[in-house]
Amino acid sequence: MAKTAMIRARTEAGLKAEVNKIFHQLGLSCSEAINLFFKQVTLKKGIPFDISLPNKTTLKAMKDVENEKGIRAANNKDLFKKLGI
Repeated sequence: MAKTAMIRARTEAGLKAEVNKIFHQLGLSCSEAINLFFKQVTLKKGIPFDISLPNKTTLKAMKDVENEKGIRAANNKDLFKKLGI
């Protein structure tokens, strides 16, 4: 089937560059990635991934990370030790 329909969208330049770098590593063009997304939407009859608002615990964790709060560990053993696991 001929691909003749065109989509135009605006996005942030930095986001586009970051996404294009990832697509390149996956061997995809931006157009191919959009077509993959559209195919998944038709197969799933909706957005092909979960979209939800984070709960209070997740929001706090995200804020802590932004503020560089939390436990720092050298490796997983160190982390488990600090967590008492």
